[in-house]
Amino acid sequence: MIEARGIRKSFGGQSVLRDVSLTLARGEVVAIIGPSGSGKSTFLRCLNHLETIDSGHIAIEGEVLATTDAQGRCSYVSDAQVRHIGRKMGMVFQSFNLFPHLTVLGNIIEAPMVVKGMKREAIVPRAEELLRKVGLIDKRDSYPGRLSGGQKQRVAIARALAMEPDILLFDEPTSALDPELTGEVLRTMRQLAQEHMTMLVVTHEMGFAREVAHRVAFMDQGELIESGPAAEFFAQPRHARTRAFLQSML
Repeated sequence: MIEARGIRKSFGGQSVLRDVSLTLARGEVVAIIGPSGSGKSTFLRCLNHLETIDSGHIAIEGEVLATTDAQGRCSYVSDAQVRHIGRKMGMVFQSFNLFPHLTVLGNIIEAPMVVKGMKREAIVPRAEELLRKVGLIDKRDSYPGRLSGGQKQRVAIARALAMEPDILLFDEPTSALDPELTGEVLRTMRQLAQEHMTMLVVTHEMGFAREVAHRVAFMDQGELIESGPAAEFFAQPRHARTRAFLQSML
């Protein structure tokens, strides 16, 4: 579903991603963990073209998004193809990014109507189904300002699902939440995992990574240090930097 090879990215001469490679298979849940500033969120943003890479190769479901030639020149496919590939992925941000002037329902139906050209009457039943899925059908006509952080994030998940993506990317979806609100978001994500949704999750929630992820990848200082099956990763981390990080988190 995702093939990223040799991804490099710098900001103002500072290297943020250093030769990062990762694959994601259909139905797989991969958690990316690591200290703040290790490049995790930047890596996600490169996958869905919110950031451009300096070099490397990215393919989504076999369709090349960006590649680098033998001379080190990185090139992207056409803008139309970038948009086509981008629709295969949904993104859930840590800061929700809901439209404050739209109701919960309005937030969910906006992109299918504007991006896909769907009729309101066609998308509303699907939006209501998604709100039931995340336990928020009673908030259908509420505005984001009246919701808790956990409710906002579940609306954001429903909004991403409304575009019917094949892959969901989560950028620290619980980091902006109070601890008591984290659980309701993680329950929704667990349900998606049980339904075999393909997910790449940047997270600080070690319990989620251990229990739900099929694989865990550890990043530090722009490098992907190691990755492996979740049970093996937590029981026997190979790298000293990974062991030190897990000791500080567990």
